[in-house]
Amino acid sequence: MRVGRLAAYAGLFVLGAVVGAAGSLVQGGFFPAGLLLALVGAAGAFYGGSRAIGGKAGAVAPAAGWLVVVMLLTATRPEGDFLFGAGLGSYGFLLGGMAVAVMCATLGQGAQPSASAARLGK
Repeated sequence: MRVGRLAAYAGLFVLGAVVGAAGSLVQGGFFPAGLLLALVGAAGAFYGGSRAIGGKAGAVAPAAGWLVVVMLLTATRPEGDFLFGAGLGSYGFLLGGMAVAVMCATLGQGAQPSASAARLGK
């Protein structure tokens, strides 16, 4: 694995973390539109990562960053403070973000046969 590829994965991880933190704040602030905006932003990061890297691992790196940040933000503090309330928007963001991550990782670009290998008889 080359240094450039590792740097790209690290950058995508950080991008996913930023998208997760921003989505956590936006989804609660502007409920119906904010939830949709947060999920579209997450989908853009995951799918864009798979297109930029050219494989499924490009979607997994930002999804991992998103998941780490969102799970850290769901934990309660000793003072009893938490960022996510027990509501439809919070659960929609958590479950919807995970579903979008799985879809983008599953539908990421796979290896495509070359043009000559696609038609075996020619």
